[in-house]
Amino acid sequence: MSHMVQLLVVQLSFVFGVAGLLWPEKLVAVFDVLMFPWPATHKLVRVNAWVALCLAVLLLLAVLARLHV
Repeated sequence: MSHMVQLLVVQLSFVFGVAGLLWPEKLVAVFDVLMFPWPATHKLVRVNAWVALCLAVLLLLAVLARLHV
């Protein structure tokens, strides 16, 4: 069951990463709310999207490594 939770986190990270790369203008409003004192920019959203995609890959590798043990 813990694998299911980890895979859900992988999927959410992947979804936010792809959404940030494809539609950064729609996510700028969300980042404006989350990062209140600082203005959100398209560059910030794209960097966050790349980090989310890297996190998804790392978490997926961790889940696959745990399955093989």
